[in-house]
Order: sequence, then structure tokens, then C-alpha cells
Amino acid sequence: MNENEKLCGILAVNKHAGVTSSDVVVRLRRLYGTRQIGHTGTLDPMATGVLPVLVGRAVKASDYLTAHTKRYEAEMLLGVTTDTEDTTGTVLTRSEEIPEEEAVLAAAASFVGEIRQIPPMVSALKVNGQKLADLARRGVTVERQPRPVTILSLTAERIDRARYRLDVRCTKGTYIRTLCADIGRALGCGAAMAALCRTESGAVALRDTVTLAELEAMTEEERLARLIPLERAFEDLPALAPSDFYARLLRNGCAVSADKLGAVQPAGTLVRLMRGGEFFALGRVLSGEDGAAVKAEKIFVL
Repeated sequence: MNENEKLCGILAVNKHAGVTSSDVVVRLRRLYGTRQIGHTGTLDPMATGVLPVLVGRAVKASDYLTAHTKRYEAEMLLGVTTDTEDTTGTVLTRSEEIPEEEAVLAAAASFVGEIRQIPPMVSALKVNGQKLADLARRGVTVERQPRPVTILSLTAERIDRARYRLDVRCTKGTYIRTLCADIGRALGCGAAMAALCRTESGAVALRDTVTLAELEAMTEEERLARLIPLERAFEDLPALAPSDFYARLLRNGCAVSADKLGAVQPAGTLVRLMRGGEFFALGRVLSGEDGAAVKAEKIFVL
């Protein structure tokens, strides 16, 4: 196994404003000397904060990590609407009728729970194989269907008459710019997102992050030391520790009886598979004619 094949971890990048998430990946591929790098959850160019990047064999976990909950701190500007739902876009309407603080806080609180959002045209979502943002740059607007998302918690704090700071915990696929616009619509004055920082993504928080500038100033050893073990992203999952024999069967794609692994979880449960204290795969508890079994779903260490 060469050195690049040994790479496996999560790099918590503190993305700065003015670059795309793809720009970050390009620079990291050069720094780490591998093309096996990808981010989990796009941040718009104006946004800052937590951008979890998977390095090396960890890219196999992408589908699991994009589903994690997110937390954002945003600034909402009342009394204005734009074509991008943020303050970088073209202004569509203005209003001096700014509601009182009590009404704003109540409107924001009403969005907690499952809601439906129409994805903005300036998003990375694809329609018929094309990114909405690419279509928007060409002046093309297409119909988008509302999608269900869940706002787990939302608090609003007044900055001044027309500006509020929002602290939002939400599920995958939530657009904070659209949340601001929808709150403004509910208030009747309109609103746009003025700033956005992602403070948490799954198990990764802002305190764990490092900037691109800091990474570029580090030695190779220091950059490698910044990789967070992949297991941390799955530390809330039950762990199973098969013997060498059963671990070998699991690595070879065989299903192993749940009884032989001491698995008592219901069918469908995702589990961590450990050997010698090392996390080597994600497994799934399956039901079958002969009883429950466990099968490796993603193998990270061969």
C-alpha cells in the first residue's frame, strides 16, 4: 500500500468568503498530493465556516456524511428582496414597513419543525443534469418543486431595526437564504440573507477547523496531523468487534450471523465494525430466513 492509499480522514476546513467549495477541494488536492478528496455539503461563495472534506479512503463515506445535521449562524436583513435571496443579488423590492421585534421573533419561531422549501436558482441542486446556479448565470429560470426539510431549532436575536442574527439547526438540504426570504414573506416586508457561517456539520464544529492559509503554511506532517479519524463521524453508532475469522469474512463481502457477532440491534441498523481497536468498515444488520445477519456496507481498511 503506497502512502496515498493510507490517507483516510476528515479535514475540517474553515472556508473563507469569496471561494467555492470546489475551489477548496482543488487546492487541497495539491497540498495532500491526491485526487481522492471531496467535500460533504456545498457552501456558497459568500458563506464561511465548517466545510468537512474527506481525504483518501474516507471519500467512500460521502453518502453517509452529507446526511448529517447542520448548524448555521446567519444575518437576516428585513425590508428587501433580491433575485438570489441574499444581499449579493439584484434588489427586487424594498419596504420601510419593518415589523416590531416581537413579531419578527414569533415569525422566525413559526418555522421550527418540518417545512417545505422551493430551492433557490442559485443553488448547486441539479435539474435534468444541470446545476441550477449554472442555469441562473445564463439567465434561465426553471420550475422547482418544494422539498421537505426540518428546522430542528431556530433562535433570532435583534441586531438593529432591520437586522437579525439567526442560529439555525437543520437537516440536510435546508437553504438558509430561502429560510430568510420565507420569514420576510411571512412578515410582509421581505428579507434577504446578509451573511452566513456554518458552525457545525455533524460531529465537526467550527472549533475543529483550519483555514486554507494555515494549511498552506504547514509542513506535510502537520497537515496530516490535522486529519480527524473517520470513526469520529460515526461514534454515535453501535460498535461490533468480530474475531479475525469473522472480520475476514466481512471484508470479503460475506454476511455473518448476528448471534456470532453479538449483535442485538434491529434489522436496518448501521453499525461500526472494529478489529484491534481499529474502525475498518460500516456494516448493516439484515434480516433473513435464517435469522439476523451483519454485512459490511462500506470497507475503509482492507
